[in-house]
Amino acid sequence: MKKTLSFAAIHFTVAFSIAYLLTGDVILGSLIAMIEPMVNTVAFYFHEKAWQWHMLKQSRFGKPANKTLSFAVIHFSVAFSVAYLLSGSWMIGGVMALIEPSINTLAYLVHETFWQRKEQRRHHAAFSSCQHQSLIH
Repeated sequence: MKKTLSFAAIHFTVAFSIAYLLTGDVILGSLIAMIEPMVNTVAFYFHEKAWQWHMLKQSRFGKPANKTLSFAVIHFSVAFSVAYLLSGSWMIGGVMALIEPSINTLAYLVHETFWQRKEQRRHHAAFSSCQHQSLIH
């Protein structure tokens, strides 16, 4: 859950900045920035669940770049839909769909790499501790 919440914080910040710059309207920008990341945070949670499948995680597709690409497709779709439905403008929906997910996709890659390295360190530490315990006994 910490991973999902940390990504949500990044996403909300980026979404508000872009939505406000595109619309020039604090209320509309705020609505887009609140709804789009909420929908994407739910999508992120289920995306994470899907990527926890052992066969996928262990395959060559389990690399951060491939996982990032799959989430980017979801993200572009959600960004366009939310911005278009709230603004009524194809242009705002389209620009939002190109800019906001692009920035968040780069943020996601950094975020995912950080969390995978953290998990690897945790597994390495646990393995080292087990080896140390077996040497003592």
